[in-house]
Amino acid sequence: MKTIAVIPARMGSSRFPGKPIAKILGRPMIEHIYKRVAMSKSLDATYIATCDEEIRQVAESFGAPVIMTAHTHERASDRVAEAVAHLDTELVVMVQGDEPMTHPDMIDTAVAPFKDDPHLGCVNLVHKIAHEADYLDPNTIKVVMNQQGDALYMSRRPIPTLAKTGFADTAAYKQVCIIPFRTATLFQYTRLSPTPLEQLESVDMLRLLEHGYRVKMVPTEFNTQAVDTEADLARVAKLMETDPLLSRY
Repeated sequence: MKTIAVIPARMGSSRFPGKPIAKILGRPMIEHIYKRVAMSKSLDATYIATCDEEIRQVAESFGAPVIMTAHTHERASDRVAEAVAHLDTELVVMVQGDEPMTHPDMIDTAVAPFKDDPHLGCVNLVHKIAHEADYLDPNTIKVVMNQQGDALYMSRRPIPTLAKTGFADTAAYKQVCIIPFRTATLFQYTRLSPTPLEQLESVDMLRLLEHGYRVKMVPTEFNTQAVDTEADLARVAKLMETDPLLSRY
């Protein structure tokens, strides 16, 4: 099953402009992501998709293939769909351009369910939230699931409620932004009209959920930290100082 990864990245983040090329331990963040993703044994190729010349230049300086896309995309999934429109692949793994702690084994875990389920269109990784601060953080996308492990809803607000218990006794989970699509599902995503909750929460996956599509959540043992602010950047740099993957690129 031919599988490629695409890392969407843009300079114009409202919370942290220019973050894809911000330095972590001396390297642009997008370089860490690209080189770690490309280590996955499940992938046939890895690309960076961007609308910004600055990102293209930085990416090509460390050897990454770049696909230029339109400036008009509000959703990363739409940008990735444009990037792969002329590529021959069965699975497309979207890895958000703010996840520098991505581990290649996470890619392998995320794509594995497609081998046994020909009807599966989209998978997200999920990890239990360890700290209440992350549960309360609007930059952390929380997810609640049904008994089969499929997403019911995703929100930047704290869910599920703590009305009857404390955080320590609540199973709260976060979306980890490694998202493989069957290619046909990704193209269908772009044909679906944007939905009210997707726009309210600014969460790509809600477009699928609101249109009645299944999103399978797969647990990962890796606890990554997305970079949404300059404070996150400093936090990630500290966490990555002893990361054994660094010696491999």
